[in-house]
Amino acid sequence: MNLPMPPCITADGAGTRIAVHVVPRASKTEICGLQGDALKVRLQAPPVDGKANVALCAFFAKQLKLSKRSVTLSAGASSRRKTLLVPDLPPTEVAQRLGFLL
Repeated sequence: MNLPMPPCITADGAGTRIAVHVVPRASKTEICGLQGDALKVRLQAPPVDGKANVALCAFFAKQLKLSKRSVTLSAGASSRRKTLLVPDLPPTEVAQRLGFLL
């Protein structure tokens, strides 16, 4: 049985977009569920000099089993609300790798 697609994962002409709400300076980096229509992620990295953005992209690349260059920040560089772009995978595959679809 497939679960419905979460609202944080959407199709894009260039691949898949993931809406993320980031909480920097956490004790560990982890996905903590949904916050509205975004995926809530706690990051150990501080929001200084783009370190949190780099850590966020690297974390999602690891979760999706992709190279670090395969996940890019497409919006929200200086905001807690960010949008990631994953051009190499369709939305169903992204949702499955993140554990949303069975």
